Formats: sequence, structure tokens, C-alpha cells
Amino acid sequence: MTTDTPSTGERIAKVLSRAGVASRREAERMIEAGRVSVNGKVITSPALNVTGKDRIVVDGKEVGEPDPPRLWLYHKPAGLVTTERDEKDRETVFDSLPEGMPRVMSVGRLDLNSEGLLLLTNDGEVKRKLELPSTGWLRRYRVRINGAVSEDKLEILRKGIAVEGITYQPMTVTFDRQQGANAWLTVALREGKNREIRRAMQAIGVTVNRLIRVSYGPFQLGALKAGEVEELRPRVVRDQLGLSDKPTPQRKRPPARRKKRGD
Repeated sequence: MTTDTPSTGERIAKVLSRAGVASRREAERMIEAGRVSVNGKVITSPALNVTGKDRIVVDGKEVGEPDPPRLWLYHKPAGLVTTERDEKDRETVFDSLPEGMPRVMSVGRLDLNSEGLLLLTNDGEVKRKLELPSTGWLRRYRVRINGAVSEDKLEILRKGIAVEGITYQPMTVTFDRQQGANAWLTVALREGKNREIRRAMQAIGVTVNRLIRVSYGPFQLGALKAGEVEELRPRVVRDQLGLSDKPTPQRKRPPARRKKRGD
């Protein structure tokens, strides 16, 4: 087993994340639960560095070398939760994906009633990079509210607002049109905290009754229909994420079978 020194190998949680097993945080929980072994020995602490020479097994299955980073655009319909498993047994995003897809993770989340663009990746480090606040990619939403709202109220959101002790950074908000009892807005932000738009709108006295994410950084929802998935070309992924385009030898492993609900 590789010794735990900064100059040798990488932290095991990062390796598991890079291989698409789980996010770093979830990988650490899996390790603490005794679900991971290295070179035949179960480990319970993530404070371990490993190299390509180490044999890593998770839940009885050997972890191979990671595949090249891949990224998909997914049009999430309303009514699905963005989680691997739901304690209320509601249908999840991952239940609805096409057969044959590898194990993927979502970049951020969209809540149950929100819809639109959700990025999916097979690489935990890509997920982490795209979620970091320092990445600062703009996320744009079409937002339908019940009622009407004045420019003065929208200006509050443009300057930043605090709701129940949570500070939301200034949003870009444009009034698009009134449609009967509802109004449509376009909202752009860079943070994307939990239910940020809904809570901010509620704080200025209106209720969101539809929320559609139309872009995440350079990636656009476009004409993708609800429930559809589209994989981005490898060169697009490399260019947008600043990854090297030098091929590296990969030790392929058979794709995991996607479990159906009830398996």
C-alpha cells in the first residue's frame, strides 16, 4: 500500500471521484463505512494516498483506471429529484436516463419542481470543478411568477438580498412579458444556492410557479426536449474545461449495468 506522503500518488477519495465512483465527499463516507479495500485490506480512513499500482475494490468490485472525462446535457423534467437515492422513494433523474449510459453524477442540482438543463459527467473531478464558486459560470433561467412585479422590486434582487440569514449575490434580472395572471422573467446568477431564485422571489412578494434553467456557462439547453440526453463531443469538453487533449493509455473496464427500480 502506498505510504501517505504528499509526493506519492493521490488521495484515495480523489481517485474514486475521478473514476466516477462517487463525489469526493461521498467517497469519504463510503471509506468510513468500510466499503473500500486497498490491496486486500479494508480501510476506514480517507487519509491515504494510492497510485496506479494499488488494487482498489469498492463493494466487491475492482476500480479500474478512469475513462476520459465525458459530459452530457440533460433536459430534466419537473417532478424528478436530483439524487442517486431518495428516502421518500420518489423517481430520480438517474432512474430516467437511457439504458446503456455509464454511471454518471450531476453537476449541481435542480430541485423537484425545477426543469431544464442539468449537466451530467462520469468524472467526479469535472463535477467538482464545475461546481466550485471560483469557476463563476453564469447560469440562466426562465422564471414564471404569479402576478406582477415592479422594477423597484427587481432592483432589490439586482443589488443582492439576504433571506433568513442567507445572503444572495446580485442577480441579473430582466422582465420579459406579462402573460395573463403570470409574468416571465430571465434571471442569471453565478452561485446557484439551494432554491435561491424561489426564496429570493418570495422575499420580494411573488411566487415562482415555473423555473427552467436554459444555460450553464457555455452549455445551452437549446432544442433538447424534456427527458432527452445529448453527449458533448470530446473536443468540446476538453476545450471548455481546459483539459489536455493528449491521449493517455486507459485500462478499460466493462460498463456497469444500470439498475432498474426494484432490482
